[in-house]
Amino acid sequence: MTTLTRPQSNKVIAGVCAGLAERFGMSAGVVRLLFVLSCLLPGPQFVIYIALWVIMPKR
Repeated sequence: MTTLTRPQSNKVIAGVCAGLAERFGMSAGVVRLLFVLSCLLPGPQFVIYIALWVIMPKR
């Protein structure tokens, strides 16, 4: 497994979903789809995304 970082390429907004996908060996498209679907449910998804954007270092 790799460390949790935001890639410079293959990013759409901030690279959080692409970084999570690389870390857990998944497709970036699948992680993005899961995030969008999770936004349909109530919860702190946007707050978590912004927190990861701030916390995750760039590669």
